[in-house]
Amino acid sequence: MESAWYLGTLEREGRSLADAAEQAGPDAPVPACPDWRVRDLLRHTGVVHRWAAGFVADACPTPRPMEEHPDLDGAELVAWYRACHRALLDTLREAEPDVECWAFLPGAVSGPGFWARRQAHETAVHRYDAEAARGGEPTPVDTDFAVDGVDELLRGFHARRRSRVRTPEPRVLRVRATDADAVWTVRLSQEPPVTTRDAAGDAECEVSGPAAELYLSLWNRLPVPEVTGDAALAALWRETSAIV
Repeated sequence: MESAWYLGTLEREGRSLADAAEQAGPDAPVPACPDWRVRDLLRHTGVVHRWAAGFVADACPTPRPMEEHPDLDGAELVAWYRACHRALLDTLREAEPDVECWAFLPGAVSGPGFWARRQAHETAVHRYDAEAARGGEPTPVDTDFAVDGVDELLRGFHARRRSRVRTPEPRVLRVRATDADAVWTVRLSQEPPVTTRDAAGDAECEVSGPAAELYLSLWNRLPVPEVTGDAALAALWRETSAIV
């Protein structure tokens, strides 16, 4: 996917996140994050935006910590989030495409394109959180974007040693989008999961459904649409896949 596509999505999702958070109010609970209120969601996402923008703006090649959350609330906090979101967009759009900076997912090419993709998905998931906190039906995720997000999650985040999705013996989980040409085979073991974009071999469990529902369910925002085979593997995902 082109960076411009991710940037357009990032712009829409960030605006929608801020609008939903403003409507929900800072005290509204965030259903998928039981310890969070909307103020925590805004503080977290704004700090992540600033952190991401800094790597690109400074061409920083090594990891560095995020800032502390700001002591802001209410309308002032929403305005601060909008400013963080706008600064991130401006940084990514103005950066030279060959800027090299730190990227933390295996196999990722460093640079503004990595952060445009990562922040688009970060913001989309948290936009869903803000709309869930507001109440009413959240805006659906676009199918192509959802497929890309499932791919990033399975072949990026859970390829890292930090993934806690492990099994004592080798197991195979399949993930299939029913409304797109997209299927993944996830091989589990005592090592980090190894995911390929194919349907090779037999799988002991398959989770399937529309890409947008899979995207949110694999990020533990929705129940898994459909499970066939050994449901314990799907349950294992729910229990151990939280990103830390």
